[in-house]
Amino acid sequence: MTKQLETGIYNVRNVGRYIVQENALDFLPQILESRPDINIGSAIFIVDEFFQQDTDLVGRLPIRDVDSIFFVPTKDEPTTEYINALYSEVVSAGRRNRNIEAIVGIGGGTTLDTAKAVSNLLGNGGRAEDYQGWDLLTKPGVYKVGVPTISGTGAEATRTCVMTSKKTGLKLGMNSDFSLYDQLLLDPTLTKTVPREQYFFTGMDAYIHCAESLTGSYRNSIGDALSEKSLKLCQDVFMSDDMMTEECRAKLMVASYLGGCAIATSYVGIVHPFSAGLSVVLGLHHGVANCIALNGLKNFYGAAQEELVAMTEKQNVVIPQSVCSGLGGDDLDRLYDATIIHEKPLINALGSDFRDILTRDRVINLFSQM
Repeated sequence: MTKQLETGIYNVRNVGRYIVQENALDFLPQILESRPDINIGSAIFIVDEFFQQDTDLVGRLPIRDVDSIFFVPTKDEPTTEYINALYSEVVSAGRRNRNIEAIVGIGGGTTLDTAKAVSNLLGNGGRAEDYQGWDLLTKPGVYKVGVPTISGTGAEATRTCVMTSKKTGLKLGMNSDFSLYDQLLLDPTLTKTVPREQYFFTGMDAYIHCAESLTGSYRNSIGDALSEKSLKLCQDVFMSDDMMTEECRAKLMVASYLGGCAIATSYVGIVHPFSAGLSVVLGLHHGVANCIALNGLKNFYGAAQEELVAMTEKQNVVIPQSVCSGLGGDDLDRLYDATIIHEKPLINALGSDFRDILTRDRVINLFSQM
């Protein structure tokens, strides 16, 4: 086995159950009905706002009179303030109807993370910012089902739900086994309507997860195997003539799930901390921020950066350039702070002396090339 450094992750937990096939969404009524408490309680459906006008999808959901549906805005990524506000609305809906016994998250990474965070708060109380960090949750949340409608983030498989605090300006997750979904429905038919560029940038998150994991210090044989398979699937998809065929969409959905599982046994590297800085300061979505960051970190990830460029050329996608040009001192300070805070992935990539390698001047210089 590959030598494993001290990760703090010993007894790995993955999603309890999953169904992966076309029209897997049709199993949702059966899954909810199988819960012993659902008949005396209510379910909360947390759905990407993209589907608010999609009467076909909403019409397929088993929403009863006692249940509630909330549509999540996805223009911006989740904030602790938004999670707290939504949690209050969900609690109010439960009081009006019945005790909440299930959460169903349907959408991309933003929506899936939002559903996980609300479930966590229903089980633990308090506010979202109370649990930003590692293993701060003490109780399981409400039973939750995840239905991804875009592939790449791995939010359906990971033990975290990421959000930004406007107060602190930091982007951190609720990292806990309690954040894992209890049930997944992996249905590639739901990704048909994803805009082409969004499909690419979000899908590349799975590729970047695995490229970072496989070049880091915190490794084990199962994590490596998951990463290698996910990476191969991503290469098949993004070097194909058409990345959005039925076959490619199915492959990318599997790559996303496997990549999320791989990260559960390891950590990301330098790209994700830089991506977090771009998201916090410039408001860029995670997928495109990751690609911008990787494109500017060639000295650290040469082979992956070259393959990213080849994939963009194959799929006729353009990575934004010069996004940090014109930023002033305060913004540069925020970029540095929002990047260097991510100690675990930076240690994974560079070792415990990562601050000596990523000095403030070097970090700012790297951002200036993005």
